[in-house]
Amino acid sequence: MPACFSWSDVLQYETNKIIRIQSTNYGTIKWVLHMIVFSYVSFALVSDKLYQRKEPVISSVHTKVKGIAEVSQEVTEGGLKKLVQSVFDTADYTFPLQGNSFFVMTNFLKTEGQEQGLCPEFPTPRTLCSSDRSCRKGWMDPQSKGIQTGKCITYKGNKKTCEVSAWCPIEEVEEAPRPALLSSAENFTVLIKNNIDFPGHNYTTRNILPGLNISCTFHKTQSPQCPIFRLGDIFRETGDSFSDVAIQGGIMGIEIYWDCNLDSWSHHCRPKYSFRRLDDKTMNDSLYPGYNFRYAKYYKENNVEKRTLIKVFGIRFDILVFGTGGKFDIIQLVVYIGSTLSYFGLATVFIDFLINTYSSTFCRSRIYPCCKCCEPCAVNEYYHRKKCESIVEPKPTLKYVSFVDEPHIWMVDQRLLGKSLQVVKGQEVPRPPMDFTDLPKLPLFLHNPPPIPGQPEEMQPLRGEVTPRPKGSPGWCQCGSCLPSQLPERRRCLEELCCRRKPGPCITTSELFRKLVLSRQALQLLLLYQEPLLALQTEATNHLLRHCAYRCYTTWRFGSRDIADFAILPSCCRWQIRREFPKTEGQYSGFKSPY
Repeated sequence: MPACFSWSDVLQYETNKIIRIQSTNYGTIKWVLHMIVFSYVSFALVSDKLYQRKEPVISSVHTKVKGIAEVSQEVTEGGLKKLVQSVFDTADYTFPLQGNSFFVMTNFLKTEGQEQGLCPEFPTPRTLCSSDRSCRKGWMDPQSKGIQTGKCITYKGNKKTCEVSAWCPIEEVEEAPRPALLSSAENFTVLIKNNIDFPGHNYTTRNILPGLNISCTFHKTQSPQCPIFRLGDIFRETGDSFSDVAIQGGIMGIEIYWDCNLDSWSHHCRPKYSFRRLDDKTMNDSLYPGYNFRYAKYYKENNVEKRTLIKVFGIRFDILVFGTGGKFDIIQLVVYIGSTLSYFGLATVFIDFLINTYSSTFCRSRIYPCCKCCEPCAVNEYYHRKKCESIVEPKPTLKYVSFVDEPHIWMVDQRLLGKSLQVVKGQEVPRPPMDFTDLPKLPLFLHNPPPIPGQPEEMQPLRGEVTPRPKGSPGWCQCGSCLPSQLPERRRCLEELCCRRKPGPCITTSELFRKLVLSRQALQLLLLYQEPLLALQTEATNHLLRHCAYRCYTTWRFGSRDIADFAILPSCCRWQIRREFPKTEGQYSGFKSPY
């Protein structure tokens, strides 16, 4: 029993067989595709710096907003309205936020002198009432400004609303002032300090260059590295109007992109600034437009705690920092080269596709098989035959039969047999192409008598007239030379096969059958050709010659050895070979599968 493991199976090298096609057309296609792939791979390697090890940026941001705004407001004192001028500085209009964000106030609404007490709710469809039954004591509506007391009191004129316990007077629902009160915030500036770090490359830097001119202002082309930004210019870069956004507020993104090349021979690490509007621009269609929030300033007046409620509208600026830092790494270069080598196989795939698609088999299946466009198909089929080899799966249940009066070979599954092979319809299998490489082994022209003048050689007697079938021949026989099978009944159907599908002369009467299959000299030559020191004794000779004749017939009629191993010989041919090379004793065993 052979061993399951051997060192000789491990210490060996395997390689693929290569077929080199000497063709100018295919050679040109191959090099054109290789040059395209090489150009793409080289361009991607250099432009995207795929030879570098990339690392994402780690950053911190600090901002400072500067600017002064003058605000004019109408206030009511003692029933008289007057115009009040106010100056807002950085402490008034900026609010610290968590994360890389800052907020600039551009508009506001004030409700002054609020104190804890009882007062009517601001009139809305939800708070209007006609009697105390419309109000519920202790009811707290999330949209309300206080807790209802259960009373319905007069708000102003004929309007009545539910009384609430809250900061009074209640804040009125008003539209934001137009134009924005701090519309001059367009001229405010913000300084952005951005420190970054690439810990894997041990590299740290910031966006403020040494010797920065503190009077510079960012400009996309004239001063792209200046970290001081005018708020109006930021909105102009996105195509928006600062004065329009300042009324209701909004959200603006400031993007800082770091694409750092940390190689010593081409070092570059400078930020690129861009801007993006992040909130909903269509404020008219938005349910909650803009950006706003409320805060209160608390104070005491006559020992009574009071507050000023301020509803603030403004712009929140989110600073988004992203990018990568890359540095040459030999491992990344090797991995990239290894991954792109497979792209050069596209030329092989494309050329194989051309050979397989435009072979003569494909052209013959077209409607006009003789068109000039298919002239290259014969060449492609030659390449296809040299490149591809068709084999059949060696299933013991598959059997193959061939009739002399039909061009195809039939494949039959033995498991489906219920009657003789002669009448079973199987699957058509194309006959393998003729291979005459072994033909010189047969001495067909040795000791051939000279041709007789005026008398043609009879090599094809199978075209003669149909002769009456003998009375003793089986019903499935069409040539009249078959004999009944000697096998048991369950295997008898495998031998019930004639050389013809329709009545006609038997193939054993052909001169070609005698020379190719029954010639003792040819069979002995084949045996000695395979084993020169073979001893051809009398008793063993017939056994060897008989089986050699079987092989000669199957190779002749079926062509491919893969098919010939499962081929069934017709009864007439099998008994003619047995009569020529008989067995001394015993019964013939019949067909045996080689697997």
